[in-house]
Amino acid sequence: MAEARTIFIVMRKDLVKVFQWPLGSVIAQGCHASVAVMQKFRDDERVKTYVSDIESMHKVVLETKNEASLLKMAENLKQNNIPYYLWTEQPENMPTCLATVPIVRSDLGDSLKKCSLMR
Repeated sequence: MAEARTIFIVMRKDLVKVFQWPLGSVIAQGCHASVAVMQKFRDDERVKTYVSDIESMHKVVLETKNEASLLKMAENLKQNNIPYYLWTEQPENMPTCLATVPIVRSDLGDSLKKCSLMR
């Protein structure tokens, strides 16, 4: 069986721990990023394949320490040619999370290796 395509969502842990954002607001950031990446890359074959089977969509939500580490993850993805969308909350102009296009985990390489599952 082929490896499932997955959207990887990376959230900033400090939004809850330091800035004390409500959990619902943090979840909304991940939702914004995942919708934005799907719209921005809607013509990408990986996106088309992913949405062709809505009963089998996979997402993994990861966490990173703060804005600096989030931007480092974005740079890692860019260097590895993995399309992503960095969500920046307005009007604060605060990068809060990112989401990748749906990819197979093996294509991710080490791009997000310093992230852990969000808790």
